[in-house]
Amino acid sequence: PPRLETFYMHCRAAYLTVFRSSLASISSKHQLCRVLQQAGRNPSQATLNKHWTPSTTKLNFDDFCEIVKNERPTEVHDLMRAFRKMDINGDGYISHNELHIVLTSRGEKMAAKEVDAIFSLADTNKDGKLDYAEFCRLLESTAEQCQIAALERLEADAKLKRQNFGNELDSPPKSLASTAVTVPQPPHKTEPDITLKKDSRSSSRPSSARSRRSSLSNAITMAASNTKSVKLAEPTSIQDWHHTCMKGSFFLEEDGGITSLQYRLTVPQTATVYLTIRPLNLSQRLEKPSSWMSVDTAVFVVSGKDTKEDSTLVCFTESRDKEKCCWKGELSAGTYCLLPFTTSCRLRKRTRKSVSKPVTLVNRTDTGELDLTRDFRGALSDIFEVIDLDGNGLLSLEEYNFFELRTSGENCDEEAWAVCKENFDTRKNQLSRQGFMELNLMEASERGGDPTDLWVTLEAMGYNRNLEMVEACPFLIDVYCEEGQCTLQPVSLESGHRILNTALQRSITARSEVKTLRGQENVLVYTYRGEHRISTVIANKTNQKVTVHVNNEQSKNCSSSRGMSVFAVEVPARTKMVCQHVLPINEHQEWTYSCVESIIPCQ
Repeated sequence: PPRLETFYMHCRAAYLTVFRSSLASISSKHQLCRVLQQAGRNPSQATLNKHWTPSTTKLNFDDFCEIVKNERPTEVHDLMRAFRKMDINGDGYISHNELHIVLTSRGEKMAAKEVDAIFSLADTNKDGKLDYAEFCRLLESTAEQCQIAALERLEADAKLKRQNFGNELDSPPKSLASTAVTVPQPPHKTEPDITLKKDSRSSSRPSSARSRRSSLSNAITMAASNTKSVKLAEPTSIQDWHHTCMKGSFFLEEDGGITSLQYRLTVPQTATVYLTIRPLNLSQRLEKPSSWMSVDTAVFVVSGKDTKEDSTLVCFTESRDKEKCCWKGELSAGTYCLLPFTTSCRLRKRTRKSVSKPVTLVNRTDTGELDLTRDFRGALSDIFEVIDLDGNGLLSLEEYNFFELRTSGENCDEEAWAVCKENFDTRKNQLSRQGFMELNLMEASERGGDPTDLWVTLEAMGYNRNLEMVEACPFLIDVYCEEGQCTLQPVSLESGHRILNTALQRSITARSEVKTLRGQENVLVYTYRGEHRISTVIANKTNQKVTVHVNNEQSKNCSSSRGMSVFAVEVPARTKMVCQHVLPINEHQEWTYSCVESIIPCQ
């Protein structure tokens, strides 16, 4: 999709301002900081330490793309919100003393000289005051100019572009912004999709004379779902098993990536476990379930440490029982990481319909007081249902902080939480649904009814301007334990988790038919055929990168995570990468996966 192409184009442009090739590795924290700044991020020391740990020796381009996805760019409205908190008298200006106090005493404390340098640059008329609105506009303009310069450098050399995008271009494009380029995706990328369609762009296809030298064709016909008999039935005595559950949600990011909570499962003793995940229906009307109920879901269970090298795939929910994805088996005593997953075939970016007038969020009562509209209260009630992870009807500080992290990137500390409990309806030291409504009404009142910040929150939670949740999929994980009481806890909010990518690759390669590309015995294609999806992994065992052309045009009733029927992928040397996931468009009809993979010769 265009947004994905644009995202990777900007990532590569930023990367190539620091490195000569996208195959070069980041070898220091300083390099990581430089390249993130080129990508429009402003990484703090804590952010750099999170991604460059004491054990890190290098990061590749794919790692960089994941970091860029996870780290939100500094938005003007975020800066404005922070400055308004410093602006004590609300006149639109901050004095040197006010800025000095905040930057040297809070968060990552700055030295006085650093504050002086910043103020000197920002105080253009030298009146001792900072016009922070103008300062924010200046920062935004500078970031845009850096991105434009990086893209222009990439565009200036067509040969460099072919090298780094892995496409054959018949003639140089007029401009990068308008070029129809099929971008090779990173190894751990699972992307949103559109129905497989014929892509008439010849620029992404090698000539048949060259491509068929090293090619592989694969065709699989899958039965309609209502004729399948291989299902994992719920244990008959499950009502006697110990049960725990936790809610969560997949969130679709601007670049097409998926963000989701990760969970920790503790099993006190070796036990038989029945694990399920399914989309969570929030609709109150039985005849019209929530629009995301067809989104595919799965959970990968991983043991070991929180590193790719030490993690071990234990199992994943491979079987289907109606809308649930299930697994049943024995787990040894210990702690496991539960990683929710969706292929993105059915949770994907859609063309946004133009909205002439967004839904009204706030209005005034007959007495002139601000109030939340009925539609907005309905949306907030659904959001409350999603972030009430344990389903007890109340929000703990931990649950509320996952919401804050998602919508503002900030945490609510104990002191701020105490203020919430004093001013809003709480029970058992937790925020009630009514209290959550009151909190949002207070935020609207503080802005005089201006809904700008409210829309930021709604859009972060997957809503469009019609108050429809179209870019999120709430889900429910259930864990039944026959012996002993398991515990399930949310751990972190992640996008493109490396351990999940590794587990996904291993789940495919361990259960797949493997074939080599004709004439390329060191380039392997693993094809996993599950009950409801087909997934492929490409393994490059050579000492140089390969570019593989993938053609799905003969597939029928299929939807691919790549978003197009013809594309190319770069596989670095000695690396495995997920190529694509494919699901049926209509599960109640037969579907045929037909794919031809071919090596694109190096230029």
